[in-house]
Amino acid sequence: MKNILKALSIITPMVMLFVLVQCKPMPGSSSGDEKTFIVASQTVDCTGVAPMKCLQVKEKESDSWGNFYSNIEGFTYEPGFEYVLKVKTEKIQNPPMDGSSIKYTLVQQVSKTKK
Repeated sequence: MKNILKALSIITPMVMLFVLVQCKPMPGSSSGDEKTFIVASQTVDCTGVAPMKCLQVKEKESDSWGNFYSNIEGFTYEPGFEYVLKVKTEKIQNPPMDGSSIKYTLVQQVSKTKK
């Protein structure tokens, strides 16, 4: 048990550093902007601080899907549906070390399509 705890105390800071390096805001995000996000009908396995499920998000139909590590306040995801969302982005002052520097808030659910 002591060996497991010792290993975790070494691995945990490395994972947190990895997450910080990998968690980048969506392109073009800045304080108070409004974006349109297309959210895929399925989540994917990804790794943040720990293994988790990530939404797949893009801003234009022609873009590639990207992992979305944050949540969108006011939005409840339901598998099997593709969404088009209007989302407000706000810079977070002094974000937590393991969190995003951008807060995402649902402005409007434009569409919800069964896939």
